[in-house]
Amino acid sequence: MKNFVFKDLNLSEEVKKALAERGFEKPTPIQFQSIPHILKGNDIIGQAQTGTGKTCAFGIPAIEKIDAENGNIQTLVLCPTRELAIQTTKELKSVAKYKKGIKILAIYGGEPIGRQITALRQHPQIIIGTPGRVMDHMRRGTLNFRNLRMIILDEADEMLNMGFREDIDTILKQIPTQRQTLFFSATMPKEIRELTVKYQKEPILIQVVREELTVPSIDQFYLEVKNSAKPEVLSRLIDVYNIRLSLVFCNTKRKVKNLTSALQSRGYRVEALHGDLRQAQRDRVMDTFRRGNIDILIATDVAARGIDVDNIEAVFNYDLPVDEEYYVHRVGRTGRAGRSGKAFTFVSGREIHRLKKIQRYTKAPILPKKPPTSVDIEAKKVNNILEKVKTLISTDQLNEQMRSIEKMLSDSGVDYEKEKGQTNLKIAAALLKILMESTGNQGRQVKGCNETANSNANKGMVRLFINAGRDLKIQPKHIIDGFVAKTSLPKKLIGDINIYDRFAFAEVPHEYAPEVITVMKDYHMNGRRINVEKAHSR
Repeated sequence: MKNFVFKDLNLSEEVKKALAERGFEKPTPIQFQSIPHILKGNDIIGQAQTGTGKTCAFGIPAIEKIDAENGNIQTLVLCPTRELAIQTTKELKSVAKYKKGIKILAIYGGEPIGRQITALRQHPQIIIGTPGRVMDHMRRGTLNFRNLRMIILDEADEMLNMGFREDIDTILKQIPTQRQTLFFSATMPKEIRELTVKYQKEPILIQVVREELTVPSIDQFYLEVKNSAKPEVLSRLIDVYNIRLSLVFCNTKRKVKNLTSALQSRGYRVEALHGDLRQAQRDRVMDTFRRGNIDILIATDVAARGIDVDNIEAVFNYDLPVDEEYYVHRVGRTGRAGRSGKAFTFVSGREIHRLKKIQRYTKAPILPKKPPTSVDIEAKKVNNILEKVKTLISTDQLNEQMRSIEKMLSDSGVDYEKEKGQTNLKIAAALLKILMESTGNQGRQVKGCNETANSNANKGMVRLFINAGRDLKIQPKHIIDGFVAKTSLPKKLIGDINIYDRFAFAEVPHEYAPEVITVMKDYHMNGRRINVEKAHSR
């Protein structure tokens, strides 16, 4: 297939134009193998990972087979999550850009159903939805599948993992039997095979070879870490490598929640993504992550489906994945769009044997690495400060500071000219020591301000920890009003405020911090007695 391009496939000029506009010339293996069979009307089972082009593998032929003059629903695509449904809809609309009369609609939970019912009256031919919301419309009679010609189950294994088996059975039983049925799945567990036997007719199995699943631009490492030490090691790795945007995978919702709380209390900008979140919460977290307003997103495998962010610098397998293919899914979230990326996997005890199995599967080196030590952290801290010093020296904007040093030496009676070299060195060393003690860490740059890990984010400011957050519907105005009402702190001097699910942080000038901590000790905010204390250092 190396010499084949999209022009060699039996596609319409409109679709070829849309693909060419997006810079797509050669079909991926899953596309090249799937598209001809789907166009012929065959049922297929496509085993393919995220990032292999599977959406276009079924999306291109689905669009080509739509009768644009027929306003009935002709194709249904089922997706496990809202995010994937939205992503798939965007992809298919792009492919159908020049196909007049084709309408594509996404339906999912978390959006007013009335709005979707109104959109359905516009007669879309392709529906892309989550099983729960599709079932809801079917019960209401607002989805009519009498003329359905094709159904596609995307990420079929994840839908089963999320408990959609009954919904899938119900939907497949209620749509026309004379249809084309396509299954796309990253893995092929027993339940998937049972579904294909039950609902497909002589399906053609298409698998992409394993070698094509790895991403060569990713540097992969593993660290042997005790469970109790994982939060500290994770923090040190993020600090030593100065990682700006990272994705951390845990195997359970409980671990996601616990780790999120632990990192938030250390002053990191972190959010969680798991199955207990309402759709509005998921949307907010994802939007915040995409815009780079948080540094770390902690997620379960299922919740992370549909994440499509190109600039993730590192992926952390906080827990070793239960399946080799999940490992590929996870690390493939970094190193995208031609960028380099890093993947760190934590293992303990006998897990090293499972890791070796993963390494045999991916056929990529996963190199051992020792956890960063406190010495490494200090070295990084010093290096960051010295880099800033070099920059300041090159700008030649230190005249005022030089005059201050000269005055200090003169007042101290030091013969500067006589001991110039040694004096310069001592001054630099003293200032470096003071700066290191005042910041407490490397002084990471975050969104343009010198936010340090012990939360002394801005010059002369102290970051305070408040044991209440979005769980009590706390907003910045509540914190500001409380501080102003109970202390002598002027409103205009209050610095950055960051609110998380169960915590909040607020910056106040150093001289006002003791008063705020003391006075606000038993203050009630939105019905709860809160506690204010200095934020812990990382």
